[in-house]
Amino acid sequence: MLRTSVGERRLDILEWLKEPARHFPPQRHGDLVEDGVTADAIAARLGVPRQTAETHLALLTRIGLLRATRIRRRLYYRRDEMRIAEVARMFEKGW
Repeated sequence: MLRTSVGERRLDILEWLKEPARHFPPQRHGDLVEDGVTADAIAARLGVPRQTAETHLALLTRIGLLRATRIRRRLYYRRDEMRIAEVARMFEKGW
């Protein structure tokens, strides 16, 4: 699921969100590290429409790799480090 050509974009998103301040410009509302990054910022970085980015973000959120926080009218996405570590352990054990 994460290794398809579209999955490469999801892996990019996960990688960028490790260090959001390094990969995204400051936001008007919400701290990049504490609150996360908006779908608009991720879409701009990917070079795709916001709806396309939201599809990737929704999948990553559903499987628990990202957490979404609503601030005002926008969702901000950040990594769920505990869940990512749990999934990595499952793959190491030969899931």
